[in-house]
Amino acid sequence: MQVQVLDVEALVGRLSGAPGREDGLTHLEVLEAREARHAPWPEWLHPDVRDAVVRRGVTLPWTHQRRAADLAHGGTHVVLSTGTASGKSLGYLLPALHAVESQRGPKGQRGAAVLYLSPTKALAQDQLAAVRRLGLPDLRASTHDGDSTPELREWTRDHGEYVLTNPDMLHRSMLPGHERWSRFWGALRYVVVDECHHYRGVFGAHVAQVLRRLRRVAALHGAHPTFVLASATVAEPEVSARRLTGLDVTAVTDDGSPRGRTAIALWEPPFVPGVGENGAPVRRSAASEVAGLLTDLVVDRVRTLAFVRSRRGVETVALSARRQLAEVDPALVDQIAAYRGGYLPEERRALEDALRDGRLTGVAATNALELGIDVSGLDAVLLAGFPGTRAALWQQVGRAGRAATDALGLMVARDDPLDTYLVHHPEALLGAPVEACVFDPDNPYVLGPHLCAAAAESPLRHEDLPLFGPGARTAVDALTAGGLLRRRPHGWFWTDRSRASDLADIRSTGGPAVRLVEDVTGRVLGTVDHAASHGTVHPGAVYLHQGETWMVSELDLEESVAVLHRDDPDHSTSAREVVDIEVLGERESTSWGRARLTLGDVRVTHQVVSFLKRRVPSGEVIAEEPLDLPERTLQTSAVWWTLPPAVLAECGVDERDLPGAAHAAEHASIGLLPLFATCDRWDIGGVSTALHPDTGMLTVFVHDGHPGGSGFAERGYAAAGRWLRATREAIASCGCAEGCPSCVQSPKCGNQNNPLDKAGAVALLDVLLAGAPADPPRAPEPRPAGRAG
Repeated sequence: MQVQVLDVEALVGRLSGAPGREDGLTHLEVLEAREARHAPWPEWLHPDVRDAVVRRGVTLPWTHQRRAADLAHGGTHVVLSTGTASGKSLGYLLPALHAVESQRGPKGQRGAAVLYLSPTKALAQDQLAAVRRLGLPDLRASTHDGDSTPELREWTRDHGEYVLTNPDMLHRSMLPGHERWSRFWGALRYVVVDECHHYRGVFGAHVAQVLRRLRRVAALHGAHPTFVLASATVAEPEVSARRLTGLDVTAVTDDGSPRGRTAIALWEPPFVPGVGENGAPVRRSAASEVAGLLTDLVVDRVRTLAFVRSRRGVETVALSARRQLAEVDPALVDQIAAYRGGYLPEERRALEDALRDGRLTGVAATNALELGIDVSGLDAVLLAGFPGTRAALWQQVGRAGRAATDALGLMVARDDPLDTYLVHHPEALLGAPVEACVFDPDNPYVLGPHLCAAAAESPLRHEDLPLFGPGARTAVDALTAGGLLRRRPHGWFWTDRSRASDLADIRSTGGPAVRLVEDVTGRVLGTVDHAASHGTVHPGAVYLHQGETWMVSELDLEESVAVLHRDDPDHSTSAREVVDIEVLGERESTSWGRARLTLGDVRVTHQVVSFLKRRVPSGEVIAEEPLDLPERTLQTSAVWWTLPPAVLAECGVDERDLPGAAHAAEHASIGLLPLFATCDRWDIGGVSTALHPDTGMLTVFVHDGHPGGSGFAERGYAAAGRWLRATREAIASCGCAEGCPSCVQSPKCGNQNNPLDKAGAVALLDVLLAGAPADPPRAPEPRPAGRAG
């Protein structure tokens, strides 16, 4: 395909000048280009490695690559945090491949080994291809993941020098079976943790404990590897890396790579005629807007990646864009495809290859393509909504312009409070630093299972416990009292016949993935996370897969199987859920005048009780069908605020409207919390009530969505003044009269956004904030690495 020279301002002008889009653009910011800074090749580097890299077109390394390589070669643990497309991989490949090539024994025996960890299989496959393209003839590089055959896994264990895997396989295969991997562990010289910003929340806490188990197992076999971490978008990289590995880590952040001009556009879809649910005005959906923009970009031969939050949304955007292209130029229809998790491995590999070599001009994808997969040559990235964190936004925008060419990143606001706030307050998005990675390795729900797994790998000794954190001894005693560990003079032993690693669900999926099976053939179409299955593949659900519509006939939670059949119904489905919350204890609290703000522990009970059928495309509810699904219970952390009856009597809200006012304030506060914590609204939940039995007052809760908490409630409590003031502003500044998805309606509300009282929510937040302390002034902070222009 011919390379397009992109004029980003002219491109934005064409997109925003199309009929129906005249008022879409709310902000445009252009980050200027940056020149490259080079450094000489390290003198210590093995000549075969240097020559291989030069043959791939790298005449000299950039300064940050040389700095990171020198530190790692010298045995210093390092985190490389420079911009997207800044060649971070060379920073760890140089020392890693040098060690492999220079320490190989006679007859090709493994002298040094490298373990590369990726959050996704797709990224590991991409990195494997990059390593093989270097053409080092004796290098034995291989993946060890869920797509690997048994024969390949055995070969990797016995011969692999550069092994690419993910935390899941490390946790479930390599560490429990470490004795069979003894020669690999004994030769381990480097551990590479790529895209380390991805490890946050409960997942980050699990990975932190997996890495501590890795360090212990390596030491058992006589190895003390050097850790090299990499991410384009992590705040305080040395702090996050230390929390993740338990080691002192040196940060390299001075980016020497070149960068083309990058235009960042913020976009708000227009209102559509008529009204939506509860009489509220409705904007054109972000997915519909992105589908139209993607169509126009493909027609202009602009290679584009569109990020969509949900699997269903990905399928919808790709299908809609293909339909629009069919009307403009049928020859271009096959230039667009969908890419998401849940596809079979061969489907994912084929799509990745087609995107790389230009056979696809437009791809709609989930964040499965957010990470550092090499798809150089992209011109534009579209985002169907704020991706949850500023770090993810910069990561996704960085997919375009990866050859130091000019690029466009365009974020289309969804109709929700946070997106609406951000496109009208660009300084909160583009003028703020990326978030710190929030995770707590000492979470007892995380720590306990990994101590059991560690004891199964090798009995735990007293001297091992500090490695796992200050709560390890208390946790070991509790596990011993509960019968999961047995105390002996030489330590603690795992004595159960089951696999200890099965205790830790590191992805917090709530159980094994649910397989989607076609009813007639038994063919496996894909998978969904166990936790999402109640709401997405319940009996009667409409499910989209690769542009085809399926109906769910049966959901067997015990066997983790959903049976589907092809159909073309005239409706979509959405689950309705009821939620209850119980206060278990308070950790901290503060008085805001007569109001009170509290951080504590809660028990949340969820149950999907029915689903709504909505006519397509109007969204009109045509039926509600009951469901018989089990309750799910979650013990976690929450932040909540209370207002006593005397304050409520003075705030001007009628007693009958208090439930709707509290409900609206809850929705908006959930929507705005991601601005102050490294989460998105799907990581958290909320409950509100005009009179809660445990507090005796009107109470609004916002809670973490994972057992034991993810650290998000703590962030909300610490930033409560700024968070709740932004919440109040988002509601009050919205142009609707009664409340809409841009301010107080929520796409995940189990009560179908009823009742809601927008004006009442503002009144409640006014009396709450009247007693809040003033926010401390905030010093200006730098933008994400590599983005200053």
